[in-house]
Amino acid sequence: MKVILLQDVKNLGEKGDVVDVSDGYARNYLFPKNFAVEATPGNLAKLEQEKKAKEKKLARIKKEAEELAEKIKRCSVTLKVKGGAQGKMYGSINSKNIADALKEQHGIDIDKRKIQLDEPIKAFGSYEVAVKLHPEVEARLTVKVVEG
Repeated sequence: MKVILLQDVKNLGEKGDVVDVSDGYARNYLFPKNFAVEATPGNLAKLEQEKKAKEKKLARIKKEAEELAEKIKRCSVTLKVKGGAQGKMYGSINSKNIADALKEQHGIDIDKRKIQLDEPIKAFGSYEVAVKLHPEVEARLTVKVVEG
């Protein structure tokens, strides 16, 4: 019997897969637990429609991420930090500080977890920071740390 999986089933397949299983397995396990539905022409058409809608949504999200990446590439963020007598910086700059400054200076709201910072910035200067907006879209942001 061919069934459409409604969710991931271990050792069988992932959500949306059409798999061939024994009649008893389908009737006694998959159907009662709402793990699958029978692969009728109507259900297959509904599955195709859901796949198309999901693809459209993913394409829209990627396009929005690319547009945001273009905005970020044109921006630079300046952070003023107090410094010591020998030109050393008090404290450090982390991804939260950069995200807050980006929102304050340019009105771009980004989650701090999307800013890829290997370690906090602990010196004055200019830095290139990667911002991962989507699994396939990454932007480079210029961060300037000045004494102030």
